[in-house]
Amino acid sequence: MAALLPGSYMAAQDSPAAGRKQIPFNQSSSVPEQPRPPRPPALIDPAGPAVSLQTSEAMFDIAVALNTCGYDKGLADSDPVRQQVRSTVNQAAQQSPLVQDDRDKLCAFIDQHRLASDSLDLAQYVSLGLYLTPPPELTPSVDNQDMPPDSTQVEEVLPLVRKFARDIDLHAIWVQFRPEYDAEVNSLHDPLTQMIVDTNVYLKMPASTSRGSRFVVVLEPMFSPAETNARVYGPDYLVVASPSQGKIRMQDVRHTYLHYEIEPLLYARASSMDRMLPILKTVTDAPIDFVYRSDIVSLVIECMIRAIEARTMDTGVAVVRVPAGLARSEADQYDQQRAVALEKIAAIRQARVNHDMVQGYVLTQYFYNQMIQFEHTPVSLKETIGEMVYGMDVDREVHRARDITFAQQGESDLVRRTPQQPRGLDLAEMKLMKGDAAGAGELAQKSLDDKTADPARAEFILARVDLLSNKMNDAVSAFQETIRLSKEPRMLAWAHIYLGRILDVQQDREAAVAEYKAALTVRDGQPDTKEAAEKGLKQPFELPHQAQSDDDDDSNAPSQPTSSSRPPAAQASPAAAPSPQRR
Repeated sequence: MAALLPGSYMAAQDSPAAGRKQIPFNQSSSVPEQPRPPRPPALIDPAGPAVSLQTSEAMFDIAVALNTCGYDKGLADSDPVRQQVRSTVNQAAQQSPLVQDDRDKLCAFIDQHRLASDSLDLAQYVSLGLYLTPPPELTPSVDNQDMPPDSTQVEEVLPLVRKFARDIDLHAIWVQFRPEYDAEVNSLHDPLTQMIVDTNVYLKMPASTSRGSRFVVVLEPMFSPAETNARVYGPDYLVVASPSQGKIRMQDVRHTYLHYEIEPLLYARASSMDRMLPILKTVTDAPIDFVYRSDIVSLVIECMIRAIEARTMDTGVAVVRVPAGLARSEADQYDQQRAVALEKIAAIRQARVNHDMVQGYVLTQYFYNQMIQFEHTPVSLKETIGEMVYGMDVDREVHRARDITFAQQGESDLVRRTPQQPRGLDLAEMKLMKGDAAGAGELAQKSLDDKTADPARAEFILARVDLLSNKMNDAVSAFQETIRLSKEPRMLAWAHIYLGRILDVQQDREAAVAEYKAALTVRDGQPDTKEAAEKGLKQPFELPHQAQSDDDDDSNAPSQPTSSSRPPAAQASPAAAPSPQRR
């Protein structure tokens, strides 16, 4: 009975083997399964400050190895310490045939593992350096499966780096130049602090200090100043930057810091953004990273950040200040000059928005307009961000996006994040979304048998599997078990909604209405839940004809790379309703 899932249709299938075990009520308090959290990089101090600027000897060793083997990018623009370190290393190598042999083997490995672009080539070593213990061990701080994927391609360089570092006494060179590194950190402390203060003043929010997340800037002068590497590893945000004339690309650091502040606010509302999914279909051909063409939450986050950057960018236009005490006749000239300057500023900022829109960040204009209104209110972004998201006229934004002619070539986003392999019920949800009902059901049933996961969530998954398999009675039982076991409002509300739809199909309208009312009583508070329940109260749910469903999918469903190879029902999993572990 797949069409009970919103906007979907699926032909009847053979039912899988029946006989699912039910977990006794007194076992519902077992510890819910949690996905294994990403292991933090080696330089993250859980007891340290929420925001920090630091150096890393492990990253220094990796950077020296690359410089020794021909990494010259940005050398002319780097601060003097980079050339000084290179010269010291080269002199030491010339005096030792053993070090020369180490260097040749090291450089051979690096040459054999070069990637298509210099940026990607550097990025894999930066990812590796962030997860290394300090010398002389210089080993990964986590298991291989928890390492950033790009770093595992070059992890075998470590024995070569360790031998080179030991034979040349690289630690002594680090100690020799540590004062220069410390001086760079000290000179950048105040500008970084000012950027953070200014950003939080604009957002009208205090800097985040208590949510267990870290924002770390790692300074490494041996890399090109033109290359800023930003990473998100679980709750931690890291930026690896290199100075030029004592300055780093602060706009890149600020972009990452905005991710650090804004992402938690929007991920907390992720499950309510499914109504925006039609926007993804408009960016299918946009030259943006795949994540922004496939995940609406990521697209919303990036568009909001770019809107904030446009509103706060330094346009280079000076605004004339009217001197105090001038007569009105004398002040008119200043007012005219001020108006001209403000028009120039507005035009520069709008040009920035237009650039982002043609790149594919199609909600930037919407959030740019919202931020103008936000600036004239006393409330913080945290207090008003929900209204910005929930108040969006999606149809209007879809039409706006359809009128855009996208650029031929795009710009990859600065921030990269480590993909996490889903496990347990998270993996079951993913399989269900891809149309693998049997796989999802097997994982959910296993979690019940092993008593390792949240039984309510497992039952909720199994109920949807039963719908896909036309096992309506089993689906009813599983939804009822969900209601009995769950305390999560969104899951409860949608279980009632699905029961109401089943009862409508069975032509038991009175009982169906009771379920829709129960869904509203739960007070999930999300617009899509309220809309679905109220629609059920207004008119009975009906199974659509396949042709009608196909039309609906064509007009509303976001384009997905594999949508043609999986059942349409996979696009309507109520994971789109309760999705409590989106990140």
